[in-house]
Amino acid sequence: MKGLLLLSHDVEDVEALATRALLIRAGFAIDTASLESTLAIKTAFGLTVQADCFYDSAAVNTYDLLIIPGGKYVANTIDTSPIPTIAKTFDQAHKVIAAICAGPRFLGQAGLLDNTKYTAFPGSEIDAPKGVYINQSSTVFDGRILTAKGAGTVYQFVYQILKHFTSENEATQLLSSIHHP
Repeated sequence: MKGLLLLSHDVEDVEALATRALLIRAGFAIDTASLESTLAIKTAFGLTVQADCFYDSAAVNTYDLLIIPGGKYVANTIDTSPIPTIAKTFDQAHKVIAAICAGPRFLGQAGLLDNTKYTAFPGSEIDAPKGVYINQSSTVFDGRILTAKGAGTVYQFVYQILKHFTSENEATQLLSSIHHP
């Protein structure tokens, strides 16, 4: 399996980096794509990470999965980001889209959450008024759209990705191997 993880300045560290690390540990190939004019991304908590490529050079047809982490960048770029367009491209290609925390706001703007069950960081539902917001769930997988509530749900988020692409057994084995309760 191969995934594309989008990065922007002020991306939430745990949501981006832990998701990437856990999926790679599970045998996925994860490319990181910069939404900035540089490959050097400064995360919300001051870490500088080097993206693998720019988002506009990533070929959608080579990926099975799009990952949209949250972070402060979402509120700062919600009206100007290319993420809704990128997500629509993945959706039209029948690819899985996984967004965590405030990341689902982009899916709401793209209309991808219309009549879809989802969760997100509280307050993020403002961008998906036609969606079915499920506040009580840490993750929601509806069709090809996976959403998660926030940084504290990263393990469940990755578990759902693995369960979808591999099996529940393999997803459980990964969490067990890192001593997740």
